[in-house]
Amino acid sequence: MQSNASGTAKAIVLTGASSGIGEATARHLARQGHHLYIGARRLDRLTALQDELRAEGCHVEVMRLDVTCLEDLQAIVAQAHAAHGRVDVLINNAGIMPLSPLVALKVDEWNRTLDVNVRGVLHGIAAALPTMQVQGHGHIINIASVGAHQVWPSSAVYCASKFAVRAISDGLRQETDAVRVTLVSPGVVESELADHITDETAFAAMRDFRRIALPPQAVAQAIAYAIAQPDGVDVSEIIVRPTASPY
Repeated sequence: MQSNASGTAKAIVLTGASSGIGEATARHLARQGHHLYIGARRLDRLTALQDELRAEGCHVEVMRLDVTCLEDLQAIVAQAHAAHGRVDVLINNAGIMPLSPLVALKVDEWNRTLDVNVRGVLHGIAAALPTMQVQGHGHIINIASVGAHQVWPSSAVYCASKFAVRAISDGLRQETDAVRVTLVSPGVVESELADHITDETAFAAMRDFRRIALPPQAVAQAIAYAIAQPDGVDVSEIIVRPTASPY
């Protein structure tokens, strides 16, 4: 386990930690010496990750949570606060990407996308912001996408959800002078996101789109960079793309 850049261990809450960017971020930050409180729906994966990291001497606690449930976010924030008397960082990472053309009318998938990608972020903010305001400091990191900056066919609803996360992040940044707010917008990343696309046309299109992809560790390092800055420095937005990708 390495010491973190600032030399101070932070109490960090992370959602969507069972795979992809979330899993890589949990590993990276825990190995830097931070205290991680990680949540996702797949508790078995979280527990396996916890066992791995604890064997290395890392500090990791896990909780099954669904970001569409505000009470779940409040519970994991309360757990971190009870242990440390503070919550330094919230990383709203949980997200889904069931792409499809609008004409496919996959309304249930549209609603689920908005529930997880937008309401999930709002629930995280609602759970952590009051504590951060009382303690007079904190850092909220929202994971968006290059889809928060551009729209492609079959991605209208997904991109709309990420545009919303971008707007929420900048609005929150302007409303507080004590809490740092960072938006991280990854390009194509090696992950399970595309595995859950049920529309055949969109699934086929994503094969080429995702031909060149970042390892999730690259995004984890960007997140760690933002966290490591001094309290008076707000890294407001980071876009991380594969060098060889046009996307």
